Amino acid sequence: MRGEERTAGKPQTWDISTEFIRLDAFLKLTGAVPTGGQAKACIQQGLVLVNGETCLQRGRKLRPGDRVRLAEEAQAAGGPEEYRVGPALQDGE
Repeated sequence: MRGEERTAGKPQTWDISTEFIRLDAFLKLTGAVPTGGQAKACIQQGLVLVNGETCLQRGRKLRPGDRVRLAEEAQAAGGPEEYRVGPALQDGE
């Protein structure tokens, strides 16, 4: 998995090496939240949008092209407003 450099306000794309990644794991991987427990809490409170819709399923499978946004009150200071799931990396990339 690979992430672009963090830049406040810009979408950040994370390439995955598998077919999908669970929403809670993605939030933790990207650093959007520091712990799995915090990911679970944000999702349960309706603070996470997937492709523009509130998502309450922490086990939701994210695939390349999906977009994830956190409500403003859940965003880390200086972090991006939106995360994108990128395509699986090919060998040698």
